Amino acid sequence: MKTITVSAVGLMALVVGACASSGDHAAAIDSPRSQGEGATAYPLVIENCGVPVTYPAPPQRAVTLNQTAAEILIRLGVEDRIVGTGYEIEKINDDIAPQYDAIPQLSAHGQEIKHEALLSAQPDFVYSSFASFLTAEQSGTREELHRLGVSTYLTEFDCTFHQAVAGAGFDLLFDEYRQLASIFDVAGRGEQMVTEQQAVIDSGLDAAQQIDGTPTVMWFYSTYGGTPYAAGPGGLPQHVSELIGVANIFDDASTKWPEVSWDEVAARNPDIIVLADLTRGEPGDTAQEKVELLRSDALTSQLPAVKNNRFVVIPGSYMDPGYSSAYAVPALAEGIVGLQ
Repeated sequence: MKTITVSAVGLMALVVGACASSGDHAAAIDSPRSQGEGATAYPLVIENCGVPVTYPAPPQRAVTLNQTAAEILIRLGVEDRIVGTGYEIEKINDDIAPQYDAIPQLSAHGQEIKHEALLSAQPDFVYSSFASFLTAEQSGTREELHRLGVSTYLTEFDCTFHQAVAGAGFDLLFDEYRQLASIFDVAGRGEQMVTEQQAVIDSGLDAAQQIDGTPTVMWFYSTYGGTPYAAGPGGLPQHVSELIGVANIFDDASTKWPEVSWDEVAARNPDIIVLADLTRGEPGDTAQEKVELLRSDALTSQLPAVKNNRFVVIPGSYMDPGYSSAYAVPALAEGIVGLQ
């Protein structure tokens, strides 16, 4: 048996034929439509995470609180309207690296943007993929930012930190693309992104037809003090598991990212362990560190999945809601088929 490592570059090559109908992807990124299409009527009001938010005009000074959010806006073609970003977790994909590298970093690598640094960028719009960033201790609460005249958007996948989300799937992510595209008045590009992403997902579903049986998997994201965080229900990893026909061993957890014990991992004995390869700098973030941890623990070192290197390694961003998460479908499907 061997460890399967999947990169975004490889998967993008895999589905290039499927995406051909939506036009040249590189050309779409290189030709931003940041001036807007004139299709959105302002002021625009959207109920986001239960909060009615008014967007008085297309944002011109957006700040993204994390790398995933920045990537989505870049792929919408509005990167020249992003005046700051932060919380990097891995190397950005090469196809958008020039656009991303031109955006000012408002925090150190792997760190959250603090309120003062956020305000120094004079934003008119703030977008986050994590509820934990929109707090008084971090970038400021949504209420505070709204009082300052800064509109916000928080992904519906994390309205409440780590809480399982009913209906967490790609349709919810596609709604996010469409809403952001409306906010920035680039609705056409939003629909193009949905088409591109659906082609990636469909390629993964085709690959999943070759999976034998219903293997069990553990989605291993990170560790704190040696204790693992694994994917539970109500998030995209659970949805991906269901799509390709595998069983998430923690699908009965109380949150979408439960802190679990090695005893419980050993008791549930996954057939395959999906490793998030993170480069933000926290202990145990890289896939190699996770493998070493699994092999050094008295219980998990005896698991057949660990003994036989039944690992699928994917970028950490594949497990978060964002543009890269669609690639988790072909990544996991191809990885499991390669281990059979």
